Amino acid sequence: MIHAVVADDEVLARQKLRQLLRDDRDIEIVGESATALETIELVKATNPELLFLDIRMPGMDGFDVVDALANHADVSLPRIIFTTAYDQYALRAFEVNAVDYLLKPFTLERLRTAIERVREQSQVKPQGAGAASGNSKSVNFYTNRIVFKSRGRILFLPVSDIRWIGAEGNYVRLSTATETHLLRETMAHLAERLDPRGFLRVHRSFIVNLKYVKEVRRETDGDSVVIMDSGHKVALGRSYRASLNQQLNRA
Repeated sequence: MIHAVVADDEVLARQKLRQLLRDDRDIEIVGESATALETIELVKATNPELLFLDIRMPGMDGFDVVDALANHADVSLPRIIFTTAYDQYALRAFEVNAVDYLLKPFTLERLRTAIERVREQSQVKPQGAGAASGNSKSVNFYTNRIVFKSRGRILFLPVSDIRWIGAEGNYVRLSTATETHLLRETMAHLAERLDPRGFLRVHRSFIVNLKYVKEVRRETDGDSVVIMDSGHKVALGRSYRASLNQQLNRA
């Protein structure tokens, strides 16, 4: 059972969400709130696993709510599904590790997709009290998608599609089977967001998806490389060799 709080300043919006959820026996709405302060107090009182959170509310916005909850050491930050009529906050929403971003009016099918993502993430890594802090960019669960702007579009890239990641100055390059994407991000922050059971840093400039690793080889010049199933070679740093061998031996 997933206990949920619905936070929206519009009564009709809260009623609509309740109506859409009425046949989902895995979701129990434990409370509703209309302002940011009410939402914070309600989450502290009910400790829900899921928060449906509107972005524009009286007093503070939805991101302020996430910040406030993250800074309470005795509060477990729930999974967040943002519900809003505005699309301009999508990138920021995923920067604070929202599970999904629903644009009003959304359909029952779209809502069910979001809830299924909550179920999937709940099986990956449970959240503890104070899991996020500071500016709410601390990771409280491993992400399954990376969201970024590319040529005027907002792309939702499943991390399972990523073969390897390389650092390029202040950017990282995400390489899939068919294309690459340049993202303004640090390797350290990106590594924190990825499940270490699937992704491993093998060099200060490279992260690989372990399921696409074919072999580890020492070249004639003495340097070691990771060979991906596509044949692409990724440099293997000496200090990362032991952790890679350990992960491959577990496979």
